[in-house]
Amino acid sequence: MIKKITKLLSQNYTRKSFLKIFAAALSAVLFSTLKTKKIFAAGTKKINPRPGRKISTNYDLVSVQGDNIPLMAKKLIDELGGIQKFVKKGDIVVVKPNMGWNRTPEYAANTNPELVAAVVKICLDAGAKRVNVFDNTCNEEKMCYKNSGVEQAAKKAGANVYFMDSFRYLSGNFPEGSSMDDYPVYADAVNCDCFINMPIAKTHGLAKLTFSIKNLMGVCGGNRSTMHWNIDKKLAEVLAFIKPDLNIIDGYRILTANGPRGGNLSDVKKMSTFIASTDAVLADAYATKHLFDMNPKDISHINFAAEKGLGNININSAKIKKIKI
Repeated sequence: MIKKITKLLSQNYTRKSFLKIFAAALSAVLFSTLKTKKIFAAGTKKINPRPGRKISTNYDLVSVQGDNIPLMAKKLIDELGGIQKFVKKGDIVVVKPNMGWNRTPEYAANTNPELVAAVVKICLDAGAKRVNVFDNTCNEEKMCYKNSGVEQAAKKAGANVYFMDSFRYLSGNFPEGSSMDDYPVYADAVNCDCFINMPIAKTHGLAKLTFSIKNLMGVCGGNRSTMHWNIDKKLAEVLAFIKPDLNIIDGYRILTANGPRGGNLSDVKKMSTFIASTDAVLADAYATKHLFDMNPKDISHINFAAEKGLGNININSAKIKKIKI
């Protein structure tokens, strides 16, 4: 590209023609691909980590089992101490589901749309000014938003559902020496009063299992495939950056194999369970044990986050409330 521009500039042009060629060449360099746009946007300004809120709840973790999804969602939050613990009147709330895959709900690749809608409604009833719902999808975003069922359900509940514009990514002001240094983070995920993290429980080819911590990759931009190098450290750093106020794991249907994409109904198991905690490490550890019958310490990114002091991996030391509806 530089050689072509140099050749063009060596020729004789009027001042007006020269300016047109220069502007076109500059545009081609800066905006030729979506990836370039994201890198360019991220480099213009830094964004600091979310301060988060120190929230004291009745229990460290609540688990509810049943089939009435709206009632289960309400009970889950009520047992923690009520939505007022998390959402204040006039708050801007982010509800971050997993809707990264072009799959319909029965395939358990994306967060249950009925659960997302129930949480959106609870937040709005509590006086939230706005509830934003978005995800940086793996498949084509329009199809993911539509076929996951989340877009329609969340909008019907009153949420502001939108695609993540490339120019809203800013360079994250991660600690010096961080493996995530300058990695682009979506501004709306940081500039909110309350962040509710809503993953679905499923297997993952690299991470083994994916829940709350892994779901936060959906607020990152750029070339996310590079996050898979040294993934344990990077996921821990994103968790520390975003500091979700509440984590609600969708275990209504779980994907037991071929995750995270799924696509075979034989891999789906109905567990009819939701899990909630302010502690993403504890929520993920509990889901590992009680949904997949695995040892949380065998899931390296959960164990790493615990070792870094980002949460409690010891389920037996936590105050837990189990409910069956």
